[in-house]
Amino acid sequence: MMPEATVSRLVALCFDANDPIGLARFWAEALHWEIGVETRDAVGLVPTDATRFRIVFLRAQGHKAGQNRMHLDLTTTSVDDQRESLARLIEIGGRRIDIGQRPEEGHDVLADPEGNEMCILAPGNSFLAGCERLGAINCDGTRRVGVFWSEVLGWPLVWDQNEETAIRAPDGTGPLITWSGPPLMPKFGKNRLHLDIAPERGDRQAEVDRLVALGAARLDIGQGDVDAVVMADPDDNEFRVVSPPLLG
Repeated sequence: MMPEATVSRLVALCFDANDPIGLARFWAEALHWEIGVETRDAVGLVPTDATRFRIVFLRAQGHKAGQNRMHLDLTTTSVDDQRESLARLIEIGGRRIDIGQRPEEGHDVLADPEGNEMCILAPGNSFLAGCERLGAINCDGTRRVGVFWSEVLGWPLVWDQNEETAIRAPDGTGPLITWSGPPLMPKFGKNRLHLDIAPERGDRQAEVDRLVALGAARLDIGQGDVDAVVMADPDDNEFRVVSPPLLG
């Protein structure tokens, strides 16, 4: 029998945050998730749906500069749900922004209280049919990086056309992760959002070696003495290889 392929598990989507608890409260409302463990420097959100990773807000210095390469797409169930979601998120600190979206696209674009972009999608979005409130982690990226992450996580490509790619967990639950194809947005220093992954089995160094073979690179971003290996994917986006458990 052939050995099972080695993969990593997506542990968390992490936000750099000046005010972790404040940002966590906003996103808990946006996603209908629950706030989990809190410390002074990190706050975790626990999913209330079939999503198998968490969202963690990590205290960070500095402020957002330029448009993020990654944002969240939130689904809605009706026109009323879209309208009420928009009004509620503006009430608690969100604001409308213009990133070049067209009116006929039918979605609302907001920034959270620290400027991170998000989309509130119109009901009936066929691409995200079957997804729950968190429809997609929407990334700016090349086809190469979509294939890279498919191999890293063992998630199949569910979309692969015209340089655009998307992957989803093999059991068809949770959000998609999508990449919109070139050209890439410019980077303004370290990304404010990144993924944390952990090897399903075996040691972390062996997984780091596998990731390097797939096209990743190790990074030194002045992270200091943290229990994580910081890496960059083929499009130069940071991610971390961690050892669970992670803050919930």
